Amino acid sequence: MSKDKKEVLYSILKAGIASIPIIGSTASEILPLLLKNPIEKRREIWMQEVGEKLKVLEVKNKIELNELANNDIFIDTVINISTEALKTSEKEKLDYFKNALLNTAIHENLDSSEINFFTRFITDFTVWHIKILKVFDNPIKWFIENEIDFPEYATAPLSKILFKAYSALKSRKEFCDLIWSDLYSSGLINTSELKVGVNLNGLKSSRTTEFGKKFLSFIEIQDN
Repeated sequence: MSKDKKEVLYSILKAGIASIPIIGSTASEILPLLLKNPIEKRREIWMQEVGEKLKVLEVKNKIELNELANNDIFIDTVINISTEALKTSEKEKLDYFKNALLNTAIHENLDSSEINFFTRFITDFTVWHIKILKVFDNPIKWFIENEIDFPEYATAPLSKILFKAYSALKSRKEFCDLIWSDLYSSGLINTSELKVGVNLNGLKSSRTTEFGKKFLSFIEIQDN
């Protein structure tokens, strides 16, 4: 990468992330002492990791850094996603934030309103929300990839599939119901309750809406 392009990359990230406040002005005096160094460290790690991934995309001719510098949607996304990413230490969430930012860089004509929705979903949802959504996006594929035998029930509630996928959730039924309700009210799945009983074909069918599939695509990066 040329020196000019490195400067463009650094400027893009710095312009967005430098605007993020470390702490609110109303906080007590002790909090800046406790939080300044950890947050600065998170900021530097985030900038470095995102910068490295953007460089890889440029080498693969998937992006042009000079064009990104003039892409308002991308700059807005850098600011919004970076703000949220600095608030978490969960690796899976950080990966989702990174992938979302990179997809904004790669794909043209993305809807800014949808980007805002998807960013909010990553922020507000737990990691379990996304794990469960992935199971029911393509149940057969998920079970094959995770080397788990798909249960051959003649008829069963959808919860049976979830508990087969994640046995640790069997004792957390109310937790799962809350997550399912969140996914349904957000327009990401098309079935209102986990306890709905369906036949075997229904158990194998996708439960994600087109909006849900868009969200999953937005937080994942294809390797090719």
